[in-house]
Amino acid sequence: MADIFERLIKNYGPIGEHRKRSHGYYTFPKLEGEIGNRMQFRGKEVIVWSLNNYLGLANHPDVRNADTDATARFGLACPMGARMMSGNSIYHEQLERELAEFEHKEDAILLNYGYQGIMSAIDTLCGRHDVVVYDAESHACIIDGLRLHPGHRYVFRHNDVNDCEKQLQRAAALIEKQGQGGILVITEGVFGMAGDQGKLKEVVALKDTYPFRLLVDDAHGFGTLGKTGAGAGEEQGCQDGIDLYFSTFAKSMASIGAFMAGPAEIIDFIRYNIRSQIFAKSLPMPFVIGNLKRLAMLRSMPELKERLWKNALKLQTGLKEKGFDIGKTDSVVTPVYMKGGVPEATAMVTDLRENYGIFCSIVVYPVIPKGHIIYRLIPTAAHTDEDIEATLKAFSETKQKLDAGAYKVEDIVQMAEAR
Repeated sequence: MADIFERLIKNYGPIGEHRKRSHGYYTFPKLEGEIGNRMQFRGKEVIVWSLNNYLGLANHPDVRNADTDATARFGLACPMGARMMSGNSIYHEQLERELAEFEHKEDAILLNYGYQGIMSAIDTLCGRHDVVVYDAESHACIIDGLRLHPGHRYVFRHNDVNDCEKQLQRAAALIEKQGQGGILVITEGVFGMAGDQGKLKEVVALKDTYPFRLLVDDAHGFGTLGKTGAGAGEEQGCQDGIDLYFSTFAKSMASIGAFMAGPAEIIDFIRYNIRSQIFAKSLPMPFVIGNLKRLAMLRSMPELKERLWKNALKLQTGLKEKGFDIGKTDSVVTPVYMKGGVPEATAMVTDLRENYGIFCSIVVYPVIPKGHIIYRLIPTAAHTDEDIEATLKAFSETKQKLDAGAYKVEDIVQMAEAR
């Protein structure tokens, strides 16, 4: 019999195998100082493009005051216990009501975390005779939720509505054969890697032909898209066709927690059956009250979203004018596609951080195919024109170096901190 620990030590995985050269720099880096457009990394100031602080609320004085006052009043322990047993409050219920109203749904349920919440919601909604049809580029939390699903699931090519229809036909045929079960379609409002919106309006239109319910994960659309910031459904004019709307507070709200909104009876079913909430301590009061303040600001301060989009469009336009490929993004998420291997990518990242003061996230194999590099830039309302100009200059110069082979190295540059 093999020792399970011995097997794990022999294979740390495609990212973990580089840990001795990368930890603390490429992986698990530590940004220090107040959250904002400029922070400290290893003692140097860097322009930060890797935080989902879309509306710049993380260090807004009104938000800081609300968080501080709520912590002083309630502490982090309150309320104690799971909500069903002893952890409910008027503030939790108020936040649910306001979120439901904001998303034009009958009711909403708070979730402690986005990743955990949507996984558990899928498990709660789907029985073994139900079929799930989902986009191929759905977030890992959706994929992990589907792993819990005991029934069939059919994947459609990313944002390919014709293929979605084919999978719906397969699902409908299977359910007819079984004589029981239903169909849940899952997609995203904004796909966080490439920044393209899900084709929600087109998927909703398929309801005229196929009997299914639609769940949309709009983590990146909430607060950034739509006239009021209600998300991708509002942006595309099909919010009513979304049966269950999910989002997290970890991005536009710069906080912790998540929610799902939809028909009152279905939300109530989730409330009484979702294991990740029934068997977990309630979301602490400072987060709840802090999120109430953030939601109020999101609704009453449209200038935050306007500033975000001004910065995003300036950055994206500048990149395109300089010949960079930013794909098909139609959100503020800004990917920059380049060619190169993992060693080249890490050498380029080192140059950007050490010599240009630019800190951004990089995506390489195995997340994407070998030979490709994606820099994922996240503009926020806190960024300045100076930040954008400095970043465009840095990308232009380092791209020239990449194309000239200046970053050709045999292995990942050794930048790990001592542990």
